[in-house]
Amino acid sequence: MTTMTNGQILRVGLVGAGQISGAYLRTFPRLPNVRVTAIADLDKARAAEAADEVPGARAMAPDELYAAEDVDLVLNLTIPAAHAEVAHAAIAAGKHVYGEKPLTATTADARTLLEAADLAGVRVGCAPDTVLGTGVQTARAVLDSGEIGAPVAASAFMVTPGHERWHPAPEFYYRPGGGPLLDMGPYYLTALVTLLGPVRRVVGMSSSPRSTRIIGSGPRAGTEFAVEVATHVTGVLEHENGALSTLLMSFDVWAGALPRIEVYGTGGSLSVPDPNGFDGEVRLFRAGSKEWEHVAERGGYPGAARGYGVADLARALAEGGPHRADGRLAYHVLDIMESLLAAARSGDSATVTSTCDRPAAVPAGARPEEH
Repeated sequence: MTTMTNGQILRVGLVGAGQISGAYLRTFPRLPNVRVTAIADLDKARAAEAADEVPGARAMAPDELYAAEDVDLVLNLTIPAAHAEVAHAAIAAGKHVYGEKPLTATTADARTLLEAADLAGVRVGCAPDTVLGTGVQTARAVLDSGEIGAPVAASAFMVTPGHERWHPAPEFYYRPGGGPLLDMGPYYLTALVTLLGPVRRVVGMSSSPRSTRIIGSGPRAGTEFAVEVATHVTGVLEHENGALSTLLMSFDVWAGALPRIEVYGTGGSLSVPDPNGFDGEVRLFRAGSKEWEHVAERGGYPGAARGYGVADLARALAEGGPHRADGRLAYHVLDIMESLLAAARSGDSATVTSTCDRPAAVPAGARPEEH
């Protein structure tokens, strides 16, 4: 198990040098407590190409990366179906793990993963870390100040015609572990839990209007493939504090003008920016007002980008405290999504059996290596 003290650098081995890896590799050079030392991919040429762009990093096979002495944390950027396998291999080697969302394909896999990490004495982190930026954290500060009174309800909407229009190999979005809820839901649900706390019960409905999709770009454009998951999911979440959130996630809507997230309280309303981003405008409507007002930044890591969750984990290791983009938060979000899909199949409400701590707020102007 790796331990750290203030001033030490968390050495990261990246597994899965696909499309999302570039976002992380662009961020890490400006994080003083994180350094990439190794990159692995099933495609050796792709790993080598990525490593060439990172000073001091070297390409290697996944098994070599897990065993490497200069890797403290494995950054798991593989496809969702491989998340559990890669994470278990890293944990077995005594490494901390930070993964892309969802944590695993199922809650059963997630429980096993967290139990293995506890036994090994290592930490598990998971995207999204977008909630650590100034957008959601400013909204969190407004809620915590009581300016909209007690939260009553919230709404969260993500609609798109589908990722096959732009992704050259989109099939995994439409297989188990994919779909709009498991793909984009973690951003919205992590934001809702950060803002309103954990969820205890859900109801929902879902549909798959089209049985096949057609790749719209890249060398395989025109290729038809099967849809294996629900592509339109809607539901209501009952938070432990009594607030009710309405959720809509769809790959079947050509356009929509609905707000990304709004929170409604006894004393006003709050407009929250897109949780797939780190910043954005927060707006507040107070009871008795005639118009919305802009809210200046009150919290969050300024200029945050993908990878700040890893830096926050490195900070927590050095301080000996909790990290915010935590595996148990990701497990609870996965449990919410799985419960919502189960409720949609059964037609009944479903109890969310897990819970989690509401992550600590990020102070205004914070730096991930210090707060």
